[in-house]
Amino acid sequence: MKDMLLAVLRYRYFIFSSIKNDLRARFIRSKLGGLWMIIHPLAQVLIFALILSKILAAKLPGIDNKYAYSLYLMAGTLGWTLFFETIMRCLGIFIDNGNLMKKMAFPRICLPLITAGTMLVTNLLLLLAIFGVFAALGHFPDMQALWLPILIALTLMLAMGVGLVLGVLNVFMRDIGQVVPVVMQALFWLTPIVYSVSILPEAYQKWFKMNPLYPLFASYQNVLVFGTPPMWRELGWLFLAAVALLLVALMVFRRASPEMVDAL
Repeated sequence: MKDMLLAVLRYRYFIFSSIKNDLRARFIRSKLGGLWMIIHPLAQVLIFALILSKILAAKLPGIDNKYAYSLYLMAGTLGWTLFFETIMRCLGIFIDNGNLMKKMAFPRICLPLITAGTMLVTNLLLLLAIFGVFAALGHFPDMQALWLPILIALTLMLAMGVGLVLGVLNVFMRDIGQVVPVVMQALFWLTPIVYSVSILPEAYQKWFKMNPLYPLFASYQNVLVFGTPPMWRELGWLFLAAVALLLVALMVFRRASPEMVDAL
């Protein structure tokens, strides 16, 4: 583990320049450039909001705003976008960079760190855009929004732990790459992001609250929409799980790293 940390430190400029190049390469021939990083997720949010707000607006307690559902949806989508896109990028990270890994000698751990940096920058741009939309809709988050950096860091840690394990397994078992998108789609609808858990029948609410992602994304909605603190007790357990998962992911990665180039 110490060798891995020293390698990351030595290659820190390579990591930073790769993040910059990754962001630039996505939109190098696009006239709107990096704005597409904001437009894509915002378009998805607005479509959901416009279609579903009329149906669910009256069933969202604790929000005194006629655009209540849009606010609620944007807050949950902010966290889910970071979680989902980080996992999906990590899933194919070693396969997509197979040629680079064969031709260049560099610490392989740089690849997931570049992905994490890219996803963080993208999510922060989305956060700025959402704050702009909130202001346009007449909603201004209070001091509870200062907890957002902790929620974002926890989301990224959890996603990197899951994504790194799946990315390594995907090198040796390509079916993983086909199964994960289906599982993620099911997980999205099983997590109260586009609906409030309170609108579900009481008998089912406890089952949905057992979803380990529920306190994480509900906390985004708490601090951004309801002005209440995150669900600290549940998040504490999730933090311990994220740390454990990240350590397991690093061990799996370290053990599989010498064989990955041959499998690619």
